[in-house]
Amino acid sequence: MTTVGEALRAAAERLGETSDTARLDAELLMAHALGISRSAMLLGHMADTAPAGFATLTERRAAHEPVAYIVGEQEFHGRPFHVTRGVLIPRGDSETTLAAALEGAGERGRVLDLGLGSGALLLSFIAEKPGWEGVGIDRSPAALAVAVGNAESLGVRGRARLVEADWHRAGWSDDFGGFDRVIANPPYVEADAPLDPSVRDYEPGEALFAGAEGLDDYRVLIPQLRALLAPDGVAVLEIGASQAEAVGEIARMAGFSTDLRRDLAERPRALILR
Repeated sequence: MTTVGEALRAAAERLGETSDTARLDAELLMAHALGISRSAMLLGHMADTAPAGFATLTERRAAHEPVAYIVGEQEFHGRPFHVTRGVLIPRGDSETTLAAALEGAGERGRVLDLGLGSGALLLSFIAEKPGWEGVGIDRSPAALAVAVGNAESLGVRGRARLVEADWHRAGWSDDFGGFDRVIANPPYVEADAPLDPSVRDYEPGEALFAGAEGLDDYRVLIPQLRALLAPDGVAVLEIGASQAEAVGEIARMAGFSTDLRRDLAERPRALILR
């Protein structure tokens, strides 16, 4: 009989070959296999018999599959979001984008999320702002299905209109009206960028890559923002760490002023456009 504690030690050693967070990964996978929280496992179940399915989960992680996809969930801004391989995994860096969008937001308004994915940005925004209503678009039906489920589980479905749409197509926003906030975390990775296998081999490429410079979607989106913004509305764009100058220039050419926000590692992360 192998105990939970013994299985965790062996799994952490196994995952050390492919993960910088091997012990944490093992604990999250074990808690998922047991069907309990990680804290409950650590406090009261280390001497229990390890579940048979844990070894399979460990091997999936050893093959670089992200923990979030294995367990089907990722926390963002203190809330759980269901994720599948049809959506990007919400990252802590994007909390900088959310915080920038919340800056100066009044008690009531309308917010648009361009590139909805799991819904992490839009749904977190309207969860924080009960007087706001949101519209989110994504061209992926699989992503929309995930976002709808997350909106329901977070109790904000009634304030979120989630639409299949593509900003590359004419007329995609004809019936949307104006918004006080527009948030976008578009594809911005260079086509030949070296990526960790956990990203390159598992996360959806259409949500990652945007041409040779990673700027193709900004060039399409930014000129359309003025028509989407209400008077005094602002747009917040997530950017790659080396893209502040290039995206800022695209924005200025379209008639916007820009303010930069940095993430916790002091890397450029979000541009506020006015």
